[in-house]
Amino acid sequence: MENLALIESFSEFKDDKSIDRVTLMAILEDVFRNALKKKYGSDDNFDIIINPDKGDMEIWRNRVVVNDDEVEDENSEIALSEARKIEPDFEVGEDVSEEVKLIDLGRRAILALRQNLISKIHEHDSTNLYKHFKDLIGEIYSAEVHHVRPRVVILIDDDGNEIVLPKEKQIPSDFFRKGDNVKGIVESVELKGNKPQIVMSRTSEKFLEKLFEQEIPEIFDGLISVKKVVRIPGEKAKVAVDSYDDRIDPVGACVGMKGSRIHGIVRELGNENIDVINYTSNIQLFITRALSPAKVSSIKIDEEAKRAEVFLKLEEVSKAIGRGGHNIKLAGLLTGYELDVIREGNVAEEDDVELTEFSDEIDGWVIDEFAKIGLDTARSVLKQSVEDLVRRTDLEEETILDVMKILKEELDN
Repeated sequence: MENLALIESFSEFKDDKSIDRVTLMAILEDVFRNALKKKYGSDDNFDIIINPDKGDMEIWRNRVVVNDDEVEDENSEIALSEARKIEPDFEVGEDVSEEVKLIDLGRRAILALRQNLISKIHEHDSTNLYKHFKDLIGEIYSAEVHHVRPRVVILIDDDGNEIVLPKEKQIPSDFFRKGDNVKGIVESVELKGNKPQIVMSRTSEKFLEKLFEQEIPEIFDGLISVKKVVRIPGEKAKVAVDSYDDRIDPVGACVGMKGSRIHGIVRELGNENIDVINYTSNIQLFITRALSPAKVSSIKIDEEAKRAEVFLKLEEVSKAIGRGGHNIKLAGLLTGYELDVIREGNVAEEDDVELTEFSDEIDGWVIDEFAKIGLDTARSVLKQSVEDLVRRTDLEEETILDVMKILKEELDN
């Protein structure tokens, strides 16, 4: 019973870890064989018998009986006089099996066994954890905020596993407190020493794609496919979708009545503006849709250079470019073409002047503010209302009025 008692003393490891008893017994055998090698020099002549149902284990040492003065290897040979203490009728040349009690290994050896067992079980758990999360890469996962640091948020899942959410994988508007539940995708799993490091991301395009799959039944069922996702995390995203059934409107199904279906996704992403676009293999039509809400007049495509000149009326230019240039940047990423915006002018506007020509009179950062919303000529600025420019830029009303005065005087001359 000594062996059983010692084995049961290790049962806390089984209870604390996700490890079955059979695996625990296999680890135990490995640990004890290492201990036997250290004590006796070899474990080749030892039998370890494990009963996983009872949780019991026996260790037997097998030795050959030799004459008392002929013992050369005490581990594999036993003197006749010693053998007869075990069984009186043993003779030279016979095999003797003698049980080894764990307690006989000594207190220090048992403590070493225990430490080795802990190490082996942790190694087993780490390997299983690594494999488990490796299979979850690209899938949505939820965990609770455990600790918030300047450059990383530490999360803990329901099983007590630690997951890291680095600052660069967070949406700029993300703000977490301890206890918050956070959703993202498992982006990578790496072994750091013996411990797997699980990295979550909320900025990945895959996260947005998986949210669509989770929230839109038709995508989950395979009736609608997500062709491509591009995004500027926290700002704007474009998602191209297609349907395998002509009776299904893929955009309408994704957006829902009054935006009911997409609202939850937008909220999860910190109010990221999401454009859902009908995919088409017609590249001219695809570029036109990708530049929504701007209305494109015409497109000239250079297939070899993967460039497209997009012609728009002056009032559509700012819509095509979008705030901070986000709309045209994402449209280019979505379609795979570098897009050049060409303004359509008329005779009355031929005397228009580029804003950069006024760099001596207007500060460069002010010109940049107008450029961000697609206004890069004098007439394009003068066509806007002061109120609209205040709303769409970071400029003060007084600054805008001064700029308009300079531009108007130049054009009038």
